[in-house]
Amino acid sequence: MDSRMVFVLLWMLLLSTSTGIKLDGNGYVDVVIAISSNVPQDNRLIDKIKEMVTEGSLYLYHALDEKVYFREATILVPPQWNGTNFTKARTESFGKAKIRIDNANPSYGFEPYTKQYGECGAEGEYIHFTPEYLLNDTFIELYGSRGRIFVHEWAHLRWGVFDECNGEKPFYHSNGRIEATRCSKNIKVEFYEVTAGGSLQQCSIDPQTLLPTEGCKIFLNRNEITNSSIMFLPGLDAVTTFCHENEHNYEAPNMQNKKCGKATWTVIFEDSVDKDALRSLKPLQSPPPPPSFKVVQRKQRVVCLILDVSGSMEGSRILQLQQAATHFLRHIIEDQARVGIVTFSTLASTLSPLTTIDSDTTRENLIKLLPKVAGGSTNMCLGLSQGLQILREDNGDALGDEIVFLTDGQATDNITGCVQSAVQSGAIIHTLAFSDRAACELTEMAIKTDCWEQNQLCNNL
Repeated sequence: MDSRMVFVLLWMLLLSTSTGIKLDGNGYVDVVIAISSNVPQDNRLIDKIKEMVTEGSLYLYHALDEKVYFREATILVPPQWNGTNFTKARTESFGKAKIRIDNANPSYGFEPYTKQYGECGAEGEYIHFTPEYLLNDTFIELYGSRGRIFVHEWAHLRWGVFDECNGEKPFYHSNGRIEATRCSKNIKVEFYEVTAGGSLQQCSIDPQTLLPTEGCKIFLNRNEITNSSIMFLPGLDAVTTFCHENEHNYEAPNMQNKKCGKATWTVIFEDSVDKDALRSLKPLQSPPPPPSFKVVQRKQRVVCLILDVSGSMEGSRILQLQQAATHFLRHIIEDQARVGIVTFSTLASTLSPLTTIDSDTTRENLIKLLPKVAGGSTNMCLGLSQGLQILREDNGDALGDEIVFLTDGQATDNITGCVQSAVQSGAIIHTLAFSDRAACELTEMAIKTDCWEQNQLCNNL
């Protein structure tokens, strides 16, 4: 295998932990909302996030035929925030969170948005909120309640639907009439220009497009009784659901039609990641309880490399291991993280206790310690035990710390006997197997410590 492929896979392994959102029965769990290190401490943000998700949960419940709600959410605060009531983070990190609180993006200002790179029905990358949006109630007047906007963005993120409005093309022709880009067409709108004095006047028409000019604004009746659609205007009081096929506006020049060509409700129930569950779930008998929250914090990343130097690693495999570990130490692990190195074969040895990455010199000194020869049997349990012992050096436990287990995966001891203790330690175990004959117990450890995606990548080497 090309050593460059090892580097790429190791990079993917260490930058993506399986912390994905799950639909457990009727409730969404593993919803991580992370606050960026760029955001100064303001504990009001925690309360505002809880309020938004709680309101959004009930709105979501009504929007999808009383089938789903937000059951559990985790709020990750930055390492530099002070507080004694923050639980130690385990797998959560800002880079893996699907909902992020960060400073304004110049392209969007304070407006919430969702990064979507996929096609219709594909999950998005993440939702972005700013601290200002959460803390300043003026934005409620502009966009609508935060819980409603959260569900609008959630639909982008989770179900891969798109906006039914279009700021660049707010008007279009339909059967000789000028229409506003919207869904559904049942929402009654009027068009006016606002004069400098604040009065309303009829819109000017562009002679080339025969559509209203840029100064023309759309005005809606906030007492409108039409209940859709959340992807057009969730802030409208009457809007409580998504656009169905029988009311979908196929003519509107919006992203939903461009990407999907069908109603948002249809995409959610026929194309999204939750399609099977949503079709089979029965409505709840009563409104759901409020979501449960936990607030966690990750201080310093702690990692132990456990390197297989047994006889089966001789030849190209020990070279690949050395190259992968070198790349990790030189380019991947961040400054101020703590790294230890353990090797195992017939016995286990500590090449380096936990060492703070504080300079390039430290990185190179660790690289010099990496093994170059292999020999002996493959006692994986000894390696695991030694690695966990190293992780406990900093604060007495391994909860939330990481093991990067590089091996050909062919144990000569009974690895089953140590899997349970490794899982119970609370460490996150990444496995990179240089063989397609890796012990299935490695897969079990990866699954049970939330690293299933990485293990799938690595076991296919």
